[in-house]
Amino acid sequence: MWIILHICLSLSCNYISVASMASSGTCQFQRHFKLNSMYQDGDLIIGGLFEVQYLKAFPELSFRTEPELPHCEHFYMTSFQHAQTMIFAINEINNNHSLLPDITLGYQIYDNCLRLGVAFRAAIDLISGSEESFSDLNCTGPPPVIGIIGDPGSTNSIAISSVLGLFRVPMVSYYATCSCLSARKKYPSFFRTIPSDAFQVRAMVQILRHFGWTWVGLLYSDDDYGIYAAQSFYQDVQLFGGCVAFSEILPNDNNRKEIQRIVEVIQGSTAKVVVVFSTSSYLLPVVDEMLLKNVTGRQWIASEAWATSPVLLAPRLKPVLGGTIGTAIRRGEIQGLGDFLLRLRPGNNSQNSMVRIFWENMFGCKFENEGREGEKICTGQENLSSTDTAYTDVSELRASYNVYKAVYALAHALHDLMQCEEGRGPFSGNSCADINNLQPWQVIHYLQKVNFTTGFGDHVSFDENGDALAIYDVMNWQTSADGSIIIRTVGVVNEGAAGGKVLTLDADALFWNFETKKPPQSVCSESCPPGTRQATRKGLPVCCFDCLPCADGEISNKTDSTECIACQDEFWSNPEKNKCIPKEVEFLSYEDPLGISLTTASLLGTCFCALVMIVFAHHRKTPVVRSNNSELSFLLLLSLKLCFLCVLLYIGRPQLWTCQLRHAMFGISFVLCISSILVKTMVVIAVFKSSQPEGKATIKWFGAAQQRGTVLALTALQVVICAVWLSTSSPTPHKNSQYIRSKIVYECAIGSVAGFSMLLGYIGLLAAISFLLAFLARNLPDNFNEAKFITFSMLIFCAVWIAFVPAYVSSPGKYSVAVEIFAILASSFGLLVAIFAPKCYIIVLHPERNTKKAIMRRATQNK
Repeated sequence: MWIILHICLSLSCNYISVASMASSGTCQFQRHFKLNSMYQDGDLIIGGLFEVQYLKAFPELSFRTEPELPHCEHFYMTSFQHAQTMIFAINEINNNHSLLPDITLGYQIYDNCLRLGVAFRAAIDLISGSEESFSDLNCTGPPPVIGIIGDPGSTNSIAISSVLGLFRVPMVSYYATCSCLSARKKYPSFFRTIPSDAFQVRAMVQILRHFGWTWVGLLYSDDDYGIYAAQSFYQDVQLFGGCVAFSEILPNDNNRKEIQRIVEVIQGSTAKVVVVFSTSSYLLPVVDEMLLKNVTGRQWIASEAWATSPVLLAPRLKPVLGGTIGTAIRRGEIQGLGDFLLRLRPGNNSQNSMVRIFWENMFGCKFENEGREGEKICTGQENLSSTDTAYTDVSELRASYNVYKAVYALAHALHDLMQCEEGRGPFSGNSCADINNLQPWQVIHYLQKVNFTTGFGDHVSFDENGDALAIYDVMNWQTSADGSIIIRTVGVVNEGAAGGKVLTLDADALFWNFETKKPPQSVCSESCPPGTRQATRKGLPVCCFDCLPCADGEISNKTDSTECIACQDEFWSNPEKNKCIPKEVEFLSYEDPLGISLTTASLLGTCFCALVMIVFAHHRKTPVVRSNNSELSFLLLLSLKLCFLCVLLYIGRPQLWTCQLRHAMFGISFVLCISSILVKTMVVIAVFKSSQPEGKATIKWFGAAQQRGTVLALTALQVVICAVWLSTSSPTPHKNSQYIRSKIVYECAIGSVAGFSMLLGYIGLLAAISFLLAFLARNLPDNFNEAKFITFSMLIFCAVWIAFVPAYVSSPGKYSVAVEIFAILASSFGLLVAIFAPKCYIIVLHPERNTKKAIMRRATQNK
């Protein structure tokens, strides 16, 4: 439809030309529309579109006669003030010698009757002119107006700007907020002195975010303003984690069933905050229904369309709307406007019909004729100063202030245009605009670059989309002393504020219409504290969730975390799961009770070995000591002492030298011990064989030199294994988090599994050989009962180390080291007790049996 309309308008001049060239060679209007207006002549004319009246009476339609023109009723004093503000601004500019000094501005203002059809006709009249006929069939020359102030409605502005954009006629709206009008390619000539809905939505979301309201209801009107604002709100509220609990379109036809349904939705919702993008006319029926059903306890967030509406300030609506918080157009002050409004007097000029209608509505004046000198009869008082109306009230100038800024924006654009120096202009060939043949598209170029400050101190400029700077007052509906509702400014939302503080609120000045006198809580789920995360409930919005504690090793250090963060390798979560703390480093220390016990056992074993050595040294010439090969006995006691002492290397914080030394000392000490036992067993067998006639030569192969050499050779092989292992893949300290994730087990990594296996395997091989030989020699005579003790000791040794393997593998952390120490101590104590306890028993407690005669007697008896 719009494409066809654009084509028709573009070709309108040519069509009229063809129709009338055959007769007079001029174009004539085929139809006139009755439009309420105000007019003043000037060098340049500025058009205006205002919502002064409401189109209530529609003509009856008939197919037989031409329909009558619609009739406008219900005069809006506030909107008439907006129109008079435009006139005041133009007069002020005409009297300003520093702004447009040689140019007089005029105006042509129309009433749109709050209807798109009327507004569109008025806009076409502004850009085409109202002359009865014209002979310029090419539609050239300057247009009737160089720009239009208005339209206040978003829907009207969308339709009108679509046409004005074709002819590049600038339109500066003071109240149209639809974010869709920021589409510069679609509306290239549209500007506005009020921020778009996108900015307003962000301002309202800032308020929601400030109070932590994440669960809100949404009501919006079924028009361009409401629909586009609702779309922007959906997007912005989700960015800060909020959700829309319900979304309803306000009916524009007072549908009672629909209104009742909306109230039921509001009543049934858990959302305590309701955001409304609408005018007061849409919202009022819903509020009345809520009052009827006693639905209160809701916090209303008002858009600028109704945040300051006097219609909703009735005392009876206080239970529902009291405490409302809203964003309003930036309030301003205009010096002299109040006096100007009071000086308005009626006139009978047909082009100032709007003034005549004002006086008729205000004081019941009746005008007898249409002439400039026509008579009037007034039935009321003509003194405006004694009348308290929305027209004369200049204490809260918001929309009027935007009108004022819009007029000055066009004036400053024209002034900058006139300052152009020929040859340095912005147009083709560096030319400037011709003021006598000024084109609207030339004004757009300068309007885009307007930058000035009003007398009130507000900065005025437009961004690349023609939008004004985003700044809103935050309003709060409070109760006055007489019980009525008054609106107070309690803050400001300024996206261009220094320091990045967009929202500024006076918390102490806010009024809350609740028993608690505090802001309500409006959340679907309570906030998740640090240490927990949100888990969305299936089938519900993201604002409805459960709080689950973080897993071990994970934390959340802020409220309402959506996920938990895993701690770094060497850190672990504290019990509250809100902070990562260094992991406890676990190792077998000397301060640990287990470490103290094992250290004590190690030292006791060492002392026992030393004590046995002292006993044997003191009784070295006694038969018991001499008959059991005293040299090998001392060597065995020395190796056992080293086995006990190597335990100390396993206790304490692992270091490189302790890790290397503990395994080497362990391996060499036990090989020295087992090799001594092995040689001792072989000597026992050799001695027994030498006592037989056929084995007398056997003993010569087991002399002292051969015994020492065998022990050293067997031990040297273990030394070589340790040296190769330590030089190729040495054991090193290692922080292990695999055993217990919450702790760091400080242990010695063996480095080479093959090297460690060879070390243990070699010990096991010698132990197995020793056990086998001792077992075979277990039935020797009593004087050679050493074989029985060796057999028993090796049985203990093998049993301990066989049991060690599964116990070591299954023990976590420091207990694996404790198991290894226990195996060393148990096997060492087993060897010490099994081999040396019987000898010490005879030497210390029964010295009478420690004689050669006693030993020989037992031997003879056994034979």
